[in-house]
Formats: sequence, C-alpha cells, structure tokens
Amino acid sequence: MSEFMEGFTVTASGATMSPIALFMQADIVVKGVMLGLLFASIWTWAIIIGHSFRLTRLAKKSDAFEREFWKAEDIDRLYDGAGREDLPSAKVFSAGVSEWRRSTQGKAVDREGTRARLATAMGAAVAAEADRLSDRLNILATIGSVAPFVGLFGTVWGIMRSFTDIAASQNTSLGVVAPGIAEALFATALGLFAAIPAVIAYNRLSHRVGRFEAKLNRFADGFHATLSRELER
Repeated sequence: MSEFMEGFTVTASGATMSPIALFMQADIVVKGVMLGLLFASIWTWAIIIGHSFRLTRLAKKSDAFEREFWKAEDIDRLYDGAGREDLPSAKVFSAGVSEWRRSTQGKAVDREGTRARLATAMGAAVAAEADRLSDRLNILATIGSVAPFVGLFGTVWGIMRSFTDIAASQNTSLGVVAPGIAEALFATALGLFAAIPAVIAYNRLSHRVGRFEAKLNRFADGFHATLSRELER
C-alpha cells in the first residue's frame, strides 16, 4: 500500500510540473509574461519561415533575370518586358535604363555626368532593395535582445510570490516552495525559447541579405560598365 501511494505521489507531482499546469498555477502577471513570450516565439518563427522562402524565391528569379539580361541583344525590349517585374535585379536594371534615357535624350550628352548619375541611380536602387529585403529583421533583433529580460522579469515576480507564500504559510518545505519556483523558471525558459531562434535567424538572414546586396552591386557595376561603353561610341 505504501509503494502504491508513493508512486501516486510521484505521478501527481509530475503532473503539477507540466508546462500547462505551471501556466495555470501562475498568477496573472506571470501568465501575461508567458503569453507574451509565446506570441513572440510564434511571431519569430513566422518571420523566419516567411523570410527564408521569400529570399530563396527572389534569389532564383533574380538569377534567371540576370541570365536573360546578359543574353539579351535588345535592352529596350528587355526593359519593356521582364524589366518591369517586381524583382531586385529588375528594379536596379529599370533604374539604370530610366536614368540612361533621361541623360541621353538631348543632343549634347555629358558623358561624365551621365556616368555619375547612372551610378547614383543604380546605387540608390540597390540600397532600396536591400532595405526591402531586410524588412522585419529588426523584429527578430528586438525579440532576441528583449525576450530573455522579459522572461527574467517573470522569474523575479514568480520568486517574489513564492517567498510571499512561504511567509504566509510559515512553511519552508519543498512542497510549498517548488511550485512557485518552477513557475518562475518556466518564464525564463520561455524567454530563452523565443530569444535563441530569433538571434540565430537574425544573424543568418542578415548574412543572406548582405550577400544578396553584394550580388546586386555586382550586377549594377556590370550594367554600368555596359552603358559606359555605349557612351564611348
């Protein structure tokens, strides 16, 4: 009989230490912290998955556009067709063609001024596309830096509540202390659960955006060189 009761006690204790039980036993402040961190974790993974697929898709389409560009014999026809697509490489190409047309429509063409304006226009397009690609990455940086401290706040609040319960019950046994401490530490665990993927994803996605930006700069330099040779004719 004593062995049965011991096993029942262990099982009951394990149930009270489950994540759902810890959440239900927490007070309103700690529950708010836990729900906020859970929402931050879901938001983090949504950004990670969405941004990863987006960068992969844009990279493939931009590679296809650049291959088509270097094979094209008529730049104007390419501009009127694929050059209007909503792609980073196409945006840089469109900026270069637009500036080229504006700078060479007169009888007298300022070669050095045209070169400078082409570089400025395409450089601005590259910067704009890099900003667009890095959109919402700042959210990952914010979650990665703030979530551990939010979890720590929940931990401190939970421990303070545990000490209050100890003082009220005048009992320092493990059965009185453990639930409150477990709730508090669970808030810290949720903070780390949200922060660690956010930091890793921010570094990885920022690296991919940086590589994409460097690739756009190489494409802009190549197109600038092509237009610069046209000025010499």
